[in-house]
Amino acid sequence: QVIMKNVYSASILTASLALILTTDGTLAAPPAPGSSSSSSSAKPRRHPLLPWTTNLFGGATARNTATEGGDDEHQTFVLGQDEEATESLEVSIPLSQSSSLSKNDAPLMRDIQMVTDILSDLVQHENPQVHDLCEEFLGYGQQRAADPSDETPLQTMIQRAKSLSASECLGICRYISTALCLLNSAEVQHRLRAIKQHEKERQQHPESWYPGPLYHMEDSVKGSIHALLDSKQATPEEIYDKLCTQSVELVLTAHPTEVNRKSVLRKYRKITELLSHLERSDLLEYEKLVGTFDLQRIISSLWGMDEIRRTKPTPQKEAAGGLAILETVLWFAVPNYLRKLDAQCLQSLGKRLPLEACPIKFASWIGGDRDGNPNVTPQVTREVVLHQRLRAARLYMQDLTELESQLAISSRFSPRMLDLADSIPHPVHKRELYRRVISHLRKRLVKTAKDIEAQLEKVYLAKEPEHIMLQSKIQNIVAGQKDDDDENLELVTKKEDLMGPLLVMHDSLVETGFELVADGLLSDIIRRLAVFGITLVPLDIREESTKHTEAVDAITRWLGIGSYSEWNEEARVNWLSSELSNRRPLFPSESLETMDFDDTVKKTLETFRTASQLEPEALGAYVISQCQTASDVLAVMLLQKQFGMSPVNGNMMRVVPLFETLDDLTNAPERLQTLFSVPAYVGAIKGKQEVMVGYSDSAKDAGRLAACWAQYLSQERMVEVAQKFGIELCFFHGKGGTVGRGGNPALYRAILSHPPNTINGRFRVTEQGEMITQNYGSTQIAEHTLDIYTAAVMREAFTKSVQPKEEWRRQMDRMSLISCQDYRHLVREEPRFVPYFRQATPELELSSLNIGSRPSKRNPKGGIESLRAIPWTFAWTQTRTHLSAWLGVGAGLSTKDEADLETLHEMYTSWPWFRELIDLIAMIVSKTDFSVAKNYDDQLVLSEDTKRLGEEVRGKLVETRQAILEVTKSTNVAGVHVALQRASNKIRSPWIDPLNVIQAELLRRFRALDNKDGLTPEEEEEKQTLQDALIISINGIATGMRNSG
Repeated sequence: QVIMKNVYSASILTASLALILTTDGTLAAPPAPGSSSSSSSAKPRRHPLLPWTTNLFGGATARNTATEGGDDEHQTFVLGQDEEATESLEVSIPLSQSSSLSKNDAPLMRDIQMVTDILSDLVQHENPQVHDLCEEFLGYGQQRAADPSDETPLQTMIQRAKSLSASECLGICRYISTALCLLNSAEVQHRLRAIKQHEKERQQHPESWYPGPLYHMEDSVKGSIHALLDSKQATPEEIYDKLCTQSVELVLTAHPTEVNRKSVLRKYRKITELLSHLERSDLLEYEKLVGTFDLQRIISSLWGMDEIRRTKPTPQKEAAGGLAILETVLWFAVPNYLRKLDAQCLQSLGKRLPLEACPIKFASWIGGDRDGNPNVTPQVTREVVLHQRLRAARLYMQDLTELESQLAISSRFSPRMLDLADSIPHPVHKRELYRRVISHLRKRLVKTAKDIEAQLEKVYLAKEPEHIMLQSKIQNIVAGQKDDDDENLELVTKKEDLMGPLLVMHDSLVETGFELVADGLLSDIIRRLAVFGITLVPLDIREESTKHTEAVDAITRWLGIGSYSEWNEEARVNWLSSELSNRRPLFPSESLETMDFDDTVKKTLETFRTASQLEPEALGAYVISQCQTASDVLAVMLLQKQFGMSPVNGNMMRVVPLFETLDDLTNAPERLQTLFSVPAYVGAIKGKQEVMVGYSDSAKDAGRLAACWAQYLSQERMVEVAQKFGIELCFFHGKGGTVGRGGNPALYRAILSHPPNTINGRFRVTEQGEMITQNYGSTQIAEHTLDIYTAAVMREAFTKSVQPKEEWRRQMDRMSLISCQDYRHLVREEPRFVPYFRQATPELELSSLNIGSRPSKRNPKGGIESLRAIPWTFAWTQTRTHLSAWLGVGAGLSTKDEADLETLHEMYTSWPWFRELIDLIAMIVSKTDFSVAKNYDDQLVLSEDTKRLGEEVRGKLVETRQAILEVTKSTNVAGVHVALQRASNKIRSPWIDPLNVIQAELLRRFRALDNKDGLTPEEEEEKQTLQDALIISINGIATGMRNSG
């Protein structure tokens, strides 16, 4: 054996040459000694090269050994694939269903140990004192996880936190937050590993395995197809028709719940890829070594980064972040998935998926959502759309350049292909007709990019001059492609401009015997066009209903017919209906700037004028938030008409009312009844209506249980109204990522449990913040997410939904009323609640995160009622109380009547919708922590009376836990989500507990300085350090809690 010294300071080449492997593939080497500049208290560094230890479950880990002062110099590290990684995982996704860690999780634990050991080594080398403190606090966390009933570790942490300096708090928070991000990367790899292993195991049982490229799992298209066929619920033809016509649209939003910077997320994605790479069994020893060095290099750069956003992002930067996911992941994942889906249809159903079939679509709110966000102006919307079109043009230019190099075919063309080639003037390619057409399309894209660039330069004219650098970027891309006939080329303004010629080429290749060529990159480009169009994603616009009321009121006053705001609903509907049928405009639109309207009204009207000037394919839905009346919808229709946006002109945006409070959801069916009685409106929508259901705001308004039942009833009754008028209804589900905001990590089951007849092959849902990263952060994960959505909507079409019995409905009415009263009494009527909320949580400090462009309140002067649902949920998650997800549930479920209890249990076992609701609440309740929450009260709540409210809140939590156990007749409050509970409580809590304890201490100190006048320079410096540590602790807890943060 060769003893390696000072590996960190050695070059990779020197280190690799120094390695001598034993014949059995192991390397026993003592760690390098600490540098001379290190503190004498520094422990020897762990092995910096070879991370996989064989001693995972057979004794103390490297961390435990080091902490206990044991000798880890003779530990043996294995180069190569761990035996545990090759054994059966016996899991589906995301983790195993065991209530405790088992050897199925050995690969995950191995990866976690590897990445955290690398981080630990870095910190120990840089700052031995912080490293020792981290080890100490993590040791307390591990002791607490081993025996949760023992309060000693938590109390010791609380006392030790009081003795830490601000800089020590910052160091510990940085270390643990980074480690939790690394843990997430390891868990993503474990999820992929589990899926693949599951598929391998299925292949070993031919009697239950079906061939095809998609994974054979319950929540995949492959598994769903064969479940339907085996149970005779559907024929192959019926399944095929459904796949060809169904549509899932995923709407990316800028809701600020992703706490990590974009550059940081890229690095963690790379770590996941490296973990997968290092697991390959065919790697040479040097390749493993290089991969491990790459891992160390990335973790080292992460440790050296500033994790904190120092300024709030602009809407343009938020949109750029959304584009990054589209162009770096989804641009590749979508054609990959559709190619696999096509092959699976051929294998399982005997037919190939039509090339233009589009079961998955994407849209975006980023740059169009102006509800409560004054930073989203009409100019911002125009700029975001132009950037999306420019980026799409560049991506298609790259694809066509590659395609041109592939299709150098000079013979055998179909008649249509010959006609297409002959229509191109001044051809460059005389005999290679495919290349002639592709070259022409590319030139059109070049001209389109130049035109968009010119428009952007006008947008930037009043801005900083460095933005003109965009011109040089596009010039670099199109260098050498200038053509004398450039001015004769038509711009690419709609999808069909590219789709038509590409389909002609595809058909020609198939007809002339080049099917394999046609099925290559050309098919991928056609599929991309079908999904992304020429703008990557159509942009939705969202605005609050009162803004439209103000604009129409200004117009009626200008017309001299009175104040629209003062009219009753009947008068408004009658006037709007009349004007929709009238061809004349309300006022000369070109005179908008000179009209005597206030700035707010002009801004609203300018939004409509901007939308009318953009390409129709660039825009999606116009969503009306806080929609309460039918006139709110008709007003938007009329304002569109004013600026020439109509069905006749082909540029009218579909208008989508958003019902998001308990009252609005209850009244929604009546509003649709009124709308569908207006002939001009029905004629404009052409038999289709989209309605958005708000989950987070309704839960914040009435509590989760009452909100869920209101959503169920509202959708059920709206469907009845739509069927009465012969209107096809599509629901747009405004769910957040967290359970408290309507999210559900068990996506497949959640879709299948929707109310009957509310999906019908059409499903639109928001994806936001941290959920975009979790669901689409890598190509493989993105493909699997798309597969789950496609499978669930397909399966739902053939699933006989359970109709709730009348007794079940009576129970839901009873529970909903009690639950809502209990929730509102605490949140709205209890005078101690607002002070308690703001003292016991970091709600007031969340604005310093700079994670979104919009304010945390719609009304800056308002109270809890004006607070957005995101900070409301975010704040409770930080303290491990999760109040927004369960408050009121316990009161609703609790009953002394045995007959009621038996009915509730029957509902749980027989009604999928109710079971999913209870299981989700059970899972989130299992992640609450009484002692941690109480520590926030002890440290931060000022009066004893307000502290007693905290005790009452925790009493309600006890009531909720007990009620769930009684309804489910279970002994595990986490229910079927035990895997998620296990992943959180067993793996994450030892890391998150210290962050919670230190965060409470940071809040206490920071608020004391923040309330003090005349701070000294030293105090100002300490305050800034405390704030930085606080921000990182908030980031770390949100990262660690994942599905509830």
